[in-house]
Amino acid sequence: MARIDGRSIGVLIVSNLLGGVGVASGVAVGGLLAERLGGTSVAGLAQAASVLGAAVAAVPLAAMATRRGRRWALSLGYAFAVVGALLIIASAVLSQLIIMLVGLGLFGVAQAVNLQSRYAAADNAPLASRARTMSIVIWATTVGSVAGPNLTAVGDRLGLSLGLPGLVGAYLFSVVSFASAATVLALFFRPMAAPAVPSPTAALAEPSPTAALAEPSPTAAIEPGPTAAVGSALTPRPVGAIAALRWAGRHPVARFAVVLIACAHSVMVMVMVMTPLHMQHHGMSLELVGIVISLHVLGMYALSPVFGWLADRWGAVHTAIGGMVILVVAVALGFLAAALAAGGAEHAEHGGDGGGSTLTAVALTILGIGWSACIISASSLLAGVSSDEVRIPLQGATDAGMNYAGALAAALAGPILAFGDFRGVNVAAVIILIPAFALVLPALRRHIAGDAADTGDAGGAPEPGDAQGDIGENEAPPSGSTGAPFADGARPRP
Repeated sequence: MARIDGRSIGVLIVSNLLGGVGVASGVAVGGLLAERLGGTSVAGLAQAASVLGAAVAAVPLAAMATRRGRRWALSLGYAFAVVGALLIIASAVLSQLIIMLVGLGLFGVAQAVNLQSRYAAADNAPLASRARTMSIVIWATTVGSVAGPNLTAVGDRLGLSLGLPGLVGAYLFSVVSFASAATVLALFFRPMAAPAVPSPTAALAEPSPTAALAEPSPTAAIEPGPTAAVGSALTPRPVGAIAALRWAGRHPVARFAVVLIACAHSVMVMVMVMTPLHMQHHGMSLELVGIVISLHVLGMYALSPVFGWLADRWGAVHTAIGGMVILVVAVALGFLAAALAAGGAEHAEHGGDGGGSTLTAVALTILGIGWSACIISASSLLAGVSSDEVRIPLQGATDAGMNYAGALAAALAGPILAFGDFRGVNVAAVIILIPAFALVLPALRRHIAGDAADTGDAGGAPEPGDAQGDIGENEAPPSGSTGAPFADGARPRP
């Protein structure tokens, strides 16, 4: 049985912690700096530029990981983020908004690296602990997200002492954090090669140099794994992001995972970005807003190992369904909190808000928990694709779509809040989840069929963690599909 590469996981944890500090240090003052340079009307562009930077970088980083390896892709991503932070500092000195927005776009690449590190953790993890391994790396972000904003005041004082304009000093910590993360990855991230697992039907076919793109034959049972190219002169060429998404569209589990990540992230962003405005509109203090957002961030990351364990033991598809239900509960509570706040004007006259603030805090915490369950379980499903030539581009395309969807949700949230208050925002969030719910039944059927096939093939219960709902490594892909199917799980005989 494969064992966890503890050293590589430790390096990813350290780099994610450093990257989290760098991102949170800068994000805390990005909007304020944009407002200072361009006025209140452009303050929201700071977050938009960072999100778009993460989205644009996701696919090129994945392509580089396919060709050169995760180490260079992740290290280079943090190097771009260092350049971005330096440009932001320069923009404050020169009072140039355009330079600041370009810097924030490059700064956002750090978030793309932070996201892709979870896949790096899963690359060589055994199936039985794959989701748990990913979740531990994600959990490291909690420390950075909590510590980063607390460095804002310290960074401001440091910057002023060096003659820099106010607020921009926090980005000095970002420069140091990103540079340290890049150095740690470049010097110490040396993942073990995944052991080759011979296929029971390996003799049926020879891998094609373009196996990731070619139309498969009914007996093409071999699927090139992460190390297939090591001992072979025939190496499948990587597919593009669009081809990887087309491949996912033909596989129920992959399709569900891609859509769920985009939907869950959109729901979280739409509700989260409007919560401070909703609370301010109803007279809640800035201190209370800060507490609610902190609870939300803790919900997003602190329970990651729990959902990783559930995905490994209970199954990633089942965990994803649980996460979707949690998101529905969160937006329902948010709707109720908005209704209480809207009808609580008389309570405000007596120093209360009708319970709206407490319920808002509960709703935002549960929202973060639901996001965590969905992202970890869906990411675990995508990590089950056997071929690097398909898996890594698909992961990059999924992260890009996740960020584009989040940016769109954030842009739509403002007008929705203006016309339908916070209740309208929560109704819209439920609507966003509909595509994921529509795709869950085909994925669940595949999951159940996989369990039955595994039990039938092995003559007994499947190994721990086999209930991932993945498509089998020895399954011939359906006619017209492209690329390699999932590495583990169901194995119907071709």
